[in-house]
Amino acid sequence: MAGQIPQRFIDDLLSRVDVVELVGERVQLKKAGRNYSGLCPFHQEKTPSFTVSADKQFYHCFGCGAHGNALRFLMEYDKLPFPEAVEQLAGRLGLEVPREGADDPRAQEREKKRKEGVNLLEVAASFYRERLKMQEGQNAQRYLVDRGLSSEVVSTYGIGYAPGGWEALKQHLSAKGIGEPVQVEYGLLIHREDTGRTYDRFRDRVMFPIRDLRGRTIAFGGRVMGDEQPKYLNSPETPVFHKGRELYGLYEARQASSKLEQLVIVEGYMDVVALAQYGIHNAVATLGTATTEDHLGRLFRLVSRVVFCFDGDRAGRQAASRALETALPLMIDGREARFLFLPEGDDPDTLVRREGSEAFQDRVTCAMPLSEFLFEQASQGRDLNTVEGRERFASQVLEALNKMPEGMLKSLLLEALAKRSGLAQEQLKGLLEKRAVSAARKDSVHWEPVEASLDEPIYETPASTERAAIRRSGDRPRRQGATQVLSTVERIVQLLLHEPKLVSVLPDTLDWLPDSEETPLCRDLIALLRAGRYRSPQVVLAHFQGSHEGQVLATLAKRELPLPKSAREGELVSLVDYLQNKRAQLTPQKELETLMQQFSALVKKQESGEKLSVEERQKFMQLLAMTK
Repeated sequence: MAGQIPQRFIDDLLSRVDVVELVGERVQLKKAGRNYSGLCPFHQEKTPSFTVSADKQFYHCFGCGAHGNALRFLMEYDKLPFPEAVEQLAGRLGLEVPREGADDPRAQEREKKRKEGVNLLEVAASFYRERLKMQEGQNAQRYLVDRGLSSEVVSTYGIGYAPGGWEALKQHLSAKGIGEPVQVEYGLLIHREDTGRTYDRFRDRVMFPIRDLRGRTIAFGGRVMGDEQPKYLNSPETPVFHKGRELYGLYEARQASSKLEQLVIVEGYMDVVALAQYGIHNAVATLGTATTEDHLGRLFRLVSRVVFCFDGDRAGRQAASRALETALPLMIDGREARFLFLPEGDDPDTLVRREGSEAFQDRVTCAMPLSEFLFEQASQGRDLNTVEGRERFASQVLEALNKMPEGMLKSLLLEALAKRSGLAQEQLKGLLEKRAVSAARKDSVHWEPVEASLDEPIYETPASTERAAIRRSGDRPRRQGATQVLSTVERIVQLLLHEPKLVSVLPDTLDWLPDSEETPLCRDLIALLRAGRYRSPQVVLAHFQGSHEGQVLATLAKRELPLPKSAREGELVSLVDYLQNKRAQLTPQKELETLMQQFSALVKKQESGEKLSVEERQKFMQLLAMTK
């Protein structure tokens, strides 16, 4: 169904679902005081550090930091997208999930087309599988046998055959009443603009269906059986398929094991299925693209260790360098990346056939850790016996560390760099912080304190004059991109998001917060941080997953803070002091004027028929009492 799920429905759903019952269906829990405890399902542990609170309706692991509500647990444990997790929770209660804008004819049409597309791809997959079994598929059958694939592996991966004719699939689908436009849109037909002719995209190829995490066919990869080019042909981008996010074999890997510990990224479809033939079911392949952050983000939600598998030649090393660059920003504590380089001329397919499963597994086990590959890359072509060589080596490693999130892994790499370069660790730390500040100034706005009213930003970009004119004209400036202006409260939210532990330096009461549109989120964030042992922005963002507040926080999380970690506590204290001072400077007359303006705004809102929020109703009653 089209349209967004209303936040009020999500809130109501979470209030009616018991997180203890939901988690208990998947994790063995024991009563521990007022809470329940068990072994964390998100990382390997022998001593329980995973707790579920019936009172707060939250789970939290003090080992890996996994944390959230019932909805978040379903998304992480069952690997479901947000809308599908909501659907599943609602199904437990026999509820229909409402959608805002579901009555919009255009939204209904989009949803109808999406369903048609998914059904179309399933019909095409079935067609290819059937054609493999027929007379015309004998060459493809022999090819698969020659590659050593059993009928079981062929069936598991749904491998099929696309006939050599120009319109075999087109005629099959058209006979079922499926129009050509939707076949073109979902990548099964090619439309020639010059002649207006349409014909099958895949012809005389072994076909590999690409499936999403629910096992639905969303695209195809076709491989030639001879020397024709291109060797591999993938579906184009469609409404349901995006190469930069999907991975071949991920669904099958999850089906093979419910407790995956690591995943191996290889180059092609045949590498994945050949390894599966030899009992190695945890390989996945990118789809004609380099590994992206979306790819790795998806994998790290499933496993804690990812092994990149590359050829040992120059091209393989260059690909590995790009993979390293992509992985660095995602290497939070608890995650591990390794690099496996194969003998020149070999790929996983040929190597596992020659050496066997055990030998290949040994190679994976002994793959080079990210730290070693990083240091090897930085030392390439440099004489570390010279001052100049060590300087360039240390500079390149620091540049890489600057891209990594804060954590134990980053600290240990800095310590290792100190030993290898001969520089003091504190000196390297200072250089790293200077680089962080320099990078933040390039990527973010240049913050300059300015005199402002209580509800205006105290940090602005040099283009503040233009924005001030916009504000005076009554139009609110757009807050996006490199020209974003953050208010004082937004700045506090950003600091707390990046450094959750700083909540301990805030005053006990929150009367220093002004009445602004950002204040409710700030209050919620502070309350959340005070209630739990939050250690990273990722855990905080998980709590707000799927909400408007979550989108606001995600935007702030992506922005680098333009100051080193050592200065962040002082920055937060100064921001709070600023707000406290501005509050103290309000004269009784100004304070009365402000209160009357707020009261008038709430009265107008109520008279217009708009519903007041809980906070607004409380504020209204307070102001009403003051006016009597």
